Amino acid sequence: MARVRVIGAGPAGTAAAIAAVSEGAAVDLFEKSRFPRHKVCGEFLSPGALGLLETLGVDWRALQPATIRGLRLCFPRRESHGRLPETAFGLSRYALDAALLQRAIGAGATLIRQPGEAAGGPAVIATGRHSAATKGRRLFAFKAHFQGPPSDTMELFFERDGAYVGVNAIEAGRTNVCGLAGEDVLSAHGFEIDSYLHSLPRVKDRLSACKREWNWIRTGPLVFESRLKYSTDFSKYYAGDSLSFIDPFTGSGILSALCTGILAGKAAARGNSGEEYYRTCNKLLAQPKAVAAMFRLSIECGAAAYLERFIPNRILFRWSRPQLPLSF
Repeated sequence: MARVRVIGAGPAGTAAAIAAVSEGAAVDLFEKSRFPRHKVCGEFLSPGALGLLETLGVDWRALQPATIRGLRLCFPRRESHGRLPETAFGLSRYALDAALLQRAIGAGATLIRQPGEAAGGPAVIATGRHSAATKGRRLFAFKAHFQGPPSDTMELFFERDGAYVGVNAIEAGRTNVCGLAGEDVLSAHGFEIDSYLHSLPRVKDRLSACKREWNWIRTGPLVFESRLKYSTDFSKYYAGDSLSFIDPFTGSGILSALCTGILAGKAAARGNSGEEYYRTCNKLLAQPKAVAAMFRLSIECGAAAYLERFIPNRILFRWSRPQLPLSF
């Protein structure tokens, strides 16, 4: 029986552990941090993620996620409203990570509360981002939960400097507020997120009836890196953000993590070559990565509102999703 080590118990790591166990492998799942925990994340479940959760044996309906049917895009001089092509859901990372971890352990993975080593056999590496960035125009992300009137619409507020704020409902009537902004902008507000958000009129107005539940959590600097082209080690299978970090505003992060985690777990258990695994992931992520890069550039040059005017929301939504394989 193959023995697979999975390092990191986030969505990609737990998905890999479950997938490897389903292939008959013995799995050691390493996680050094307290788990589950709140993470900076849009907490948006794309429609494709729901099928993957069911494939993994996770009863996501029991978690009572919020239903998301609409999409609101706000640009400096224009905004648009529309319906999502398919119903999506909002679910906190705390609840999602706990359900996935419980399922991985129930499936037979052994949880080891310590750092894992990647050397010495097949290993899935799902430890998130580990890149630094040059000081100055670095990007930082932030998140908090709010209580207030819920909405079934995912709302994205874009700024000309490339910053944005996302607002969407999650379970238990709460609202997740998550954003990304440059170091220079946040520094001007002393990295006080409330002060920064109050400087954005439409965001301030949106949150006026909401009350923050706990202190802001921040992470960064964020680097849109990729190991898709140079990771060909036979026994190491990077997954999730460790494999490729795509701009979070696409809302495809959890979907990508689950998909690459499943692929990595199966590849590690079967002993597939790293080259074959990364080629598959490249096909999966190439389109959403290119679309995200194009849209970010259009935001920074002020053309996003015009781009959105000619490309319907439903098309942008589909283009920014990973191209899922027909089967796993």
